[in-house]
Amino acid sequence: MTRELVYTGFITLDGVVDSPGGTAEGHPGGGWVFDTDFVPEAFALKGEELAETSALLFGRRSYEAFSAFWPGSEDHADYRDLPKYVASSTLSEDAIVDNWGPTTILRSTQDIADLKQTEGGAIFIHGSADLALHLGEAGLIDRYNLLMFPYLLPGGKTIFGAGGADRRALSLRESESYSNGVLKLVYDVKPARG
Repeated sequence: MTRELVYTGFITLDGVVDSPGGTAEGHPGGGWVFDTDFVPEAFALKGEELAETSALLFGRRSYEAFSAFWPGSEDHADYRDLPKYVASSTLSEDAIVDNWGPTTILRSTQDIADLKQTEGGAIFIHGSADLALHLGEAGLIDRYNLLMFPYLLPGGKTIFGAGGADRRALSLRESESYSNGVLKLVYDVKPARG
């Protein structure tokens, strides 16, 4: 049995994942997560995910951003000792953070496919839009855990691409709506028809 690879993230109604925390992240319309009324139950998915996370996978830029903050964050303490994988052809071994659990650099898509064949539970991708786009198009993502926020943010990063990839069918596993307009959408990726 292969390990499940799950993308988890915040997304706008038009499919943009860019700059949910603020404009400093790059998009002038950023900050839409914190501009939404806080409803605790809308974020319950994050706790549910932690219970099934056996490892984390990041792209290089997301690894560098998260590793600068998460190791010392009490909100992310449960992630500290989890194994981490960084998909990068350029990250050097000396760039790995010491106080954030075991970390392995994966240099190719094949390395990620091979990781899925190892023993263990679900591997979650946080952030890492470019990586998620690439792995989704390569057929390696098994599930999308999305919290969709009621914003339109044209022109930002997406995890689904602008076209050119084969069509992928999804099966809705779970959904819920919240009073602040956020939707929880959990989709399994259906196997490609051969």
